[in-house]
Amino acid sequence: MNLKIKYLYVFCICFLIAAQNGYSQTSKKDLLKLEVSKNHHYFVTENGKPFFWLGDTAWLTFGRLDREGVVKYFQNRKEKGFNVVQVMVLHTLNVTNVYGDMALVNEDVSQPLTTPGNDFNNPEEYDYWDHVDYILDVAQQNGIYVGMVPVWGTNVAKGDKVSKEQAQKYAQFLANRYKNRTNIIWLNGGDTHGNEFMDIWNTIGSTLKTTNPNQLVTFHPFGRTDSSEDYHKASWLDFNMFQSGHRRYDQDTLPNSFKEDNYKFVHRDFDLKPTKPTLDGEPSYEGIPQGLHDTLQPLWKDNDVRRYGYWSVFAGAAGYTYGHNAVMQMFRKGDNPAYGNKVFWYDAIDAPGAGQMVYIKKLMLEFPYFDRVPDQSLVANSGEKYNYLAATRGKDYALIYTYNGKKIEVNMGKINGKKVKACWYNPRNGKKTKIGTFDNKGVHEFLPIGQNVDGNDWVLILTSK
Repeated sequence: MNLKIKYLYVFCICFLIAAQNGYSQTSKKDLLKLEVSKNHHYFVTENGKPFFWLGDTAWLTFGRLDREGVVKYFQNRKEKGFNVVQVMVLHTLNVTNVYGDMALVNEDVSQPLTTPGNDFNNPEEYDYWDHVDYILDVAQQNGIYVGMVPVWGTNVAKGDKVSKEQAQKYAQFLANRYKNRTNIIWLNGGDTHGNEFMDIWNTIGSTLKTTNPNQLVTFHPFGRTDSSEDYHKASWLDFNMFQSGHRRYDQDTLPNSFKEDNYKFVHRDFDLKPTKPTLDGEPSYEGIPQGLHDTLQPLWKDNDVRRYGYWSVFAGAAGYTYGHNAVMQMFRKGDNPAYGNKVFWYDAIDAPGAGQMVYIKKLMLEFPYFDRVPDQSLVANSGEKYNYLAATRGKDYALIYTYNGKKIEVNMGKINGKKVKACWYNPRNGKKTKIGTFDNKGVHEFLPIGQNVDGNDWVLILTSK
């Protein structure tokens, strides 16, 4: 037999055997390791290329999705440009996945329930953690990093469910099991107050980081709070994450709250020392009631998630996490809905906002990435609340976002060149409309296309000529 034909024959036989054993679905080269950029404001892959975090919130994936659903979900998110998915490892201490596998022995985080082997067709072998492994493999196949919350904050906040010793053993289990994974990011905490049970959160964070220094770690905090408030200088915290929350301006009565102005979190974090990236890890979800708990309130829409995205990224954030009410809880037929949800997850993955998020990612990667800084001095008429105009620039470009089609008055001369070219960028579809060429001096007014109404959002792009 010809030697080349022989090798081809052997390869085909091996491939068929692997496929029969289920390996063809999960074998794929590791994703590039994520790192913090040299200027410490953004993320890069290990080869130095920009990584714009475009996240989705899919908290209950490990418990509620079967294998078919996992493949459908991650393929959809890949097609829409997402590169990070945020999930809970343990939503509750008695969590059971769709196959009936419990995660823990006696609801004790220090005793993960594992079995020898991982044969999906053998229930005595296949366990909760094998299903997590499968999901991580599918995510990796689709080029997606998984932001994993070890244990949701409410389980710790109960006070007697998780001790420091149990937390250390559990974190060590996670660190050992996933130390060779390159597509894991750890989100310590989980919708919880950072100044409570700090010994436990510090134990989890330091255990994960010490064991696996190449995996990024942050803290996912309670609504309208930020990891930087309690853990900015913690040695285990690589980047900051804040939750801008789900309330309207008029619904938030908390003192000193940034309310809907999520860009204020970024402005504050951007100037902290040591310098660390920051991003909005949970803004208002598309399809969730404004204020969260009153289901009779209007729902947040696609224009709202766009606004939070552009506001925070133009303020200097390293990315942005989108969310949808149905997808974050992976709502299925027969589930008890949270927050008034009435849409199934497999329909909601194609909601308008989900398809529009990719355009902010594409815009940011179109220009030189690492010299980008927030610069409100570009705008002569910045405004407040929904009239706020968010501005960012590099050396040869400037971007200004209006949420409602408000006129933009630009202080020219902030970027290089005697002349600048101007165009409008549509956040709903990524299309550009040319405006013209202008002298790069003085103040120039630009009037967006369409009416001055909330949701008629545009990005003014200025480039050096």
